[in-house]
Amino acid sequence: MTSSYFSALGGHPPQSDILTGRAVFTEAYAVIPKGVMRDIVTSYLPFWEKTRVWVIARPLSGFAETFSQYIMEVGPGGGSTQPEPDDKAEGVLFIVEGRLKLTVAGKSHDMEPGGYAFIPPAAAWAVRNDGAMAVKFHWIRKSYEAVQGLEPPPAFVTNEKDIAPAPMPGTEGRWATTRFVDLADLRHDMHVTIVTLAPGAVIPFAETHVMEHGLYVLEGKAVYRLNQDWVEVEAGDFMWLRAFCPQACYAGGPGNFRYLLYKDVNRHMRLPSFR
Repeated sequence: MTSSYFSALGGHPPQSDILTGRAVFTEAYAVIPKGVMRDIVTSYLPFWEKTRVWVIARPLSGFAETFSQYIMEVGPGGGSTQPEPDDKAEGVLFIVEGRLKLTVAGKSHDMEPGGYAFIPPAAAWAVRNDGAMAVKFHWIRKSYEAVQGLEPPPAFVTNEKDIAPAPMPGTEGRWATTRFVDLADLRHDMHVTIVTLAPGAVIPFAETHVMEHGLYVLEGKAVYRLNQDWVEVEAGDFMWLRAFCPQACYAGGPGNFRYLLYKDVNRHMRLPSFR
C-alpha cells in the first residue's frame, strides 16, 4: 500500500485573505482545520533543540480529559535526550515526514514516514534528526493507568507498511483499520490506529461510546458526522471528540480517506470518592 501523509503546516496567510474558516469548538467536539495551524500558534518545549510544536489536544475538564497530542517539527541537528518530563506518561510517535533516529530501551531505530513507536511510562528514550531536512511526527501522550498484576507493555517500533489492515466485517475491505497493538493485550490502556475508508465507503451508524478520540486526517477528504452536525474535513485537519459524541462518516474520494485515531480503552471507569 502506497500512502502519503499530510505535513505542510506553518506559514502565515496574506492580509488579503478573508478570515472565514472551518474551525469550530463545541461542547461535544472540536474541528481544528489545517489552515489555522500557522507559525503563530507554535510553541517550544524544555530540553528540545531546534524543535517547535503544534499542540492540537490537551486534557480539558468537562471535555476530553485523557490525552494530549502534538505535531512535532524537528530541524536538522535537533532533538532531545530528555523528551518526556512525566515518568507516568506513555507515548506513541508516528512519523509523517523526514527521518528520525529514536533510541529507546537501549536500542536505536531509524524511523521514516509511516514509522510507529510505542514508548512505555518511565522509559529512557531520545530522538535526533541527523538528516538535512525537518522531521515531522505526531506525539500522543497519556498518563498510564497501572493495574495490579499487569506489567506495563514494553517499547516497540514498527511501520504501518509492515502491518496488514484488518477489514471491518461486511465491508469487503472498504473500511479497514491498521492496528499496532493486539486488542486482547490488556496491558495497553490506549490504542492508536490508522483507519482507512475507500472512496464512497461509510461508517454506517452513529458511533456513540465512552472512548475519547483524536482523529488527524492523514490523507483524503470526507464528510464527518459529529454530534448533530455534518462537517467537511480533509488531509491536515484534526477532530477532537469528547466521550459519547455521536460520530459517522462518508468518504469523499477520489482517493482513500485515512486518519490517525486515538482512543482510551481497557480500564474501569474512575468513580468519585465521597468522604
